Amino acid sequence: MLSVLDDFLQKPIAECDVLNVGGSAGAIDNFLADHAARVVGIDIDEGAINHAQQKFDKDNLEFQVADALNLPFDDTSFDIVICSHVYEHVPDPVQMFDEIHRVLRPGGICYFSAGNRLMWNEPHYNLPMLAILPRPLAHLYIRMSGKADYYHEKHLTYWGLKSLVKNFERNDYTVRLINEPDRFCTEYMLPPGSLKARIAGLVANWLYWALPGYIWVLQK
Repeated sequence: MLSVLDDFLQKPIAECDVLNVGGSAGAIDNFLADHAARVVGIDIDEGAINHAQQKFDKDNLEFQVADALNLPFDDTSFDIVICSHVYEHVPDPVQMFDEIHRVLRPGGICYFSAGNRLMWNEPHYNLPMLAILPRPLAHLYIRMSGKADYYHEKHLTYWGLKSLVKNFERNDYTVRLINEPDRFCTEYMLPPGSLKARIAGLVANWLYWALPGYIWVLQK
């Protein structure tokens, strides 16, 4: 995340105010606070925010219980918004991105990492093909697995994600993260020269729509 931000930004991240939407228990926020001017982490989960407030204490770091669909901040309050694997959990991702757009300063950016509905394995439950199924079948499948009563996450395809962020200028980093693991610190996932890295490169170049997820920098 930090390497992508450093690559894209026209000014040092040390001069930026950062909002992490749906940051849960605060680990990413705590890391970013070592590099940014100010970091605010929000989540609707009160327990997660309480944990973050108790565990992480830095002068430039704060946590709030807040709804991503109604951000409690003035217009143009932040240089950077982090939205990492959050969209599938909210009831109205379009409204969330309207709010992200509103609180970003002119030229500000959103670091957006997103899962693709066409992914082979659903990472929240480790169930193959779960995200692809029609909703009634997904509910039945997840109940039969014993992992949940309902499948609440709602993933979008590549084309749906493009539509979701249509109000931003979209800058794709997905392929670069695959092709330049040393530059973007992805060696732990894609060891250079490995079979996994070669397969990922082929899919990125020829079947981009089938990648399991994407990293985009969205500019206001």
